[in-house]
Amino acid sequence: MSNRLGLAARVEERHDDGAALSAHAMRPAPGVQELRAQILSKLAYSVGKDPASARDHDWLTAAILVLRDGVVDGWMQSIREAKRSGRKRVYYLSLEFLIGRLFKDALGNVGMTESMREALRGLGVDLDAIFALEPDAALGNGGLGRLAACFMESMATVGVSGLGYGIRYDHGLFRQSIVDGQQVESPEDWLSFRNPWEFQRPEIVHEIGFGGEVAMANGWDGAARHDWRPAETVLAVAFDTPVVGWRGRMVNTLRLWSARSVDPLRLDAFNSGDHVGAMAERARAESISKVLYPSDATPAGQELRLRQEYFFTSASLQDLIRRHMQRFGDIRSLAEKASIQLNDTHPSIAIAELMRLLVDVHGLDWDEAWRVTQAACSYTNHTLLPEALESWPVELMQRLLPRHLQIIYAINARLLDEARARSGRGAHRAAVAHR
Repeated sequence: MSNRLGLAARVEERHDDGAALSAHAMRPAPGVQELRAQILSKLAYSVGKDPASARDHDWLTAAILVLRDGVVDGWMQSIREAKRSGRKRVYYLSLEFLIGRLFKDALGNVGMTESMREALRGLGVDLDAIFALEPDAALGNGGLGRLAACFMESMATVGVSGLGYGIRYDHGLFRQSIVDGQQVESPEDWLSFRNPWEFQRPEIVHEIGFGGEVAMANGWDGAARHDWRPAETVLAVAFDTPVVGWRGRMVNTLRLWSARSVDPLRLDAFNSGDHVGAMAERARAESISKVLYPSDATPAGQELRLRQEYFFTSASLQDLIRRHMQRFGDIRSLAEKASIQLNDTHPSIAIAELMRLLVDVHGLDWDEAWRVTQAACSYTNHTLLPEALESWPVELMQRLLPRHLQIIYAINARLLDEARARSGRGAHRAAVAHR
């Protein structure tokens, strides 16, 4: 596993077709009159409003949907080009993506700001006024999330095929108010007017396990096989957002996971009168993607943080392996086609999870799986401050991720053996030189 700060260092240089992408990534920008007609059409048929009764949020949604249609053309073309070329792709795993207000950013990237301004002015709508209405997507806290968002847009700009993975938080960073000189925190609700940029993918669902036990048996070749039997399963449902680069030359994908319960309602409990208890499993599952950075000051909060990190990491690895197997059919070539970038410590459980998937699910032997994992994964560390270097109690790891704890112990034992072997060879060489 490499430890390097250059995100694209693991990806080959841009191919010669890159220049051609800029020519067809976006459909030709419409004129002001055509743009105005498209806005009115979206207002009627997608928002369901008449211009006479439309409010500023309605106009904002209609304008975003018009812009999104053009971006989607480039998005589809970028996806087709990535499949055709078979190039290596960056998979960027981050617990935060502070993408900000996409409408203004995307308009500037595709060069449509002034034409959109004129089209809306003719409808009696001020572009700057509706700019301010778009909620700041509450998917990040600060520098870490902003860096991730910049990488996504930069990759699209320079022609690096990339896909970002994170969590679709229902409530992001809290809203702050000052009452009697004290900070008061309240829930942030960035999805209250829905997110017109995203596409839900109900067909892309991955099962995420927690707890349970690990059974061991001998395989056909006599080697030990481990079977993790989770006590709890949560579903990760995909939501995709297109990320357009400068001048629309490429559009990459930000895929965010939302947690869902396998059984959203226990009908037997509900019919027996336990209306709240019937939804307890759903509330527990959905709490994973409910809030950005829940407090970890309590054992329950610490457990939720670990559940969040494993949830999105496992879903992302399962998803990129699914993509790889569909296109290339051989799990052993994963590192040749995928560069998995871990943004700080939050997705670091990915190393143990990738080993589990390769060994337990896809049947690779340990040494081969470890070579694939080392070659495919890179890690960026942003600070050495203790609060940024997360650690978890062994008891919590054993209870929540028992198979992963076994893998972590195995990795550690092998690394210690390698260190002893190198130390022994070094001591032997020194003794020979001394003689």
